[in-house]
Amino acid sequence: MIRFSAHNHDILRLALPSIVQNVTVPLLGLADVTIMGHIGDARHIGAIAVGSMIFNVLYWLCAFLRMGTSGITAQAYGNEEQGNGDKGRSSESHPSSLEDGRVVTELGKAKSQASSRSVLGHALGLALGIGLVMVLLQAPLRWLSFLLMQPTANVAGLCLSYYNICIWGAPAVLGLYALTGWFIGMQDTRTPMMVAILQNVLNIVASLFFVIVLDLGIEGVALGTLLAQWAGFVMALIGLRAYGVYGSYWSHEPHSPSLWGRFFSVNRDIFLRTLCLVAVNFYFTSAGAKQGALMLAVNTLLMQLFMLFSYFMDGFAYAGEALAGRYYGAQNLRALKEVIANLFKWGWAVVALFTLVYWLGGTAFLRLLTSDGDVVQASATYLPWALLIPLAGMAAFIWDGVFIGVTYTRGMLVSCFLASVVFFLLWFSLHVYWGNHALWAALIAFLAGRGILQTWLWLQKNR
Repeated sequence: MIRFSAHNHDILRLALPSIVQNVTVPLLGLADVTIMGHIGDARHIGAIAVGSMIFNVLYWLCAFLRMGTSGITAQAYGNEEQGNGDKGRSSESHPSSLEDGRVVTELGKAKSQASSRSVLGHALGLALGIGLVMVLLQAPLRWLSFLLMQPTANVAGLCLSYYNICIWGAPAVLGLYALTGWFIGMQDTRTPMMVAILQNVLNIVASLFFVIVLDLGIEGVALGTLLAQWAGFVMALIGLRAYGVYGSYWSHEPHSPSLWGRFFSVNRDIFLRTLCLVAVNFYFTSAGAKQGALMLAVNTLLMQLFMLFSYFMDGFAYAGEALAGRYYGAQNLRALKEVIANLFKWGWAVVALFTLVYWLGGTAFLRLLTSDGDVVQASATYLPWALLIPLAGMAAFIWDGVFIGVTYTRGMLVSCFLASVVFFLLWFSLHVYWGNHALWAALIAFLAGRGILQTWLWLQKNR
């Protein structure tokens, strides 16, 4: 049973806004598709789908900007609490077993909030720099993206118009990644949630105005998205006012070599780990497509069950980033252990809830997504695999949050890489005999393998 302790209160305070934020993120692309679906034709829908996929991949590869920033910031926050005499601080010494993830020694030298402000300056500088590089290299990025996506001739022209406008939002999107990570590290998930909600409302209103009133077509949708991206970034910057950092954080060691070194070390591991995730997800889709349109549709529908589960578990992972980093930075090992234990209790509760809901209503949910009886009937054959997703995937979500919080990103990379190897070994060994069942078995093994390996790595580091 989950006892509603102070730690549980903190977990829910951080997790619930993050869950709301996660649910709103897909709406940014869904709004574009819906508008074009009612105003344009199949070419416009296809162009939006291809264009959105291009930017989703580009930005997903830069997710380290959020994750790396949140972990280092949370440690700085906890170190500040320790320096200010936090009453909940444990007298236990900082565990040497976590030495690889330590940032406290660099950050703890600063006084008061100087360290977290310095992290903010580094994170924003790196994010805006990468975004500017994307804008400057938009031509080769466009060529490579179109080469990989291979849109048809009747879609390519529209997709080109969408890309040429939306690419100018790269600095804003990546800057918002850094700001979101910083807010999470500062134990604040409400600000990112409010920014996401307002951003989506503005995107819908602006896109409708540009498309319906000004008759700009797909360019109007792109302009609405671009405006929402920059507005979200500006709103997040305004949110910094509550922390009193304007005009001051740049003066607190903004070019600290030690902190830059930690940023690149942490972000390198997260980037390589993300490449493993992209490889598995891309190949899962590709392998399904090679089995025909029916299997591709089946896998696509069933993966929506994974996406729904991930929205909730990511919320608890974000809470893990904030709280694990906070107590690690404060050298409060007892509180860190309690937070991890409580995170897993909430994780098991989510597993029980989603497994029960998918077991009782999985087929009904699939019927909501499609009216194609053949697809629903074929999906029922593979639904038992989808029922295993919550059980297999929960631990990886929780440990990802904890590992990011304590910046043990090398453990994340190693576990994800080895689990990816297991995924491909199982698929290539079994697909001749099991077909699409082998693909799902490989995916479940990948999810479970990450959690098992991360558990083992954590226990090894803390024996």
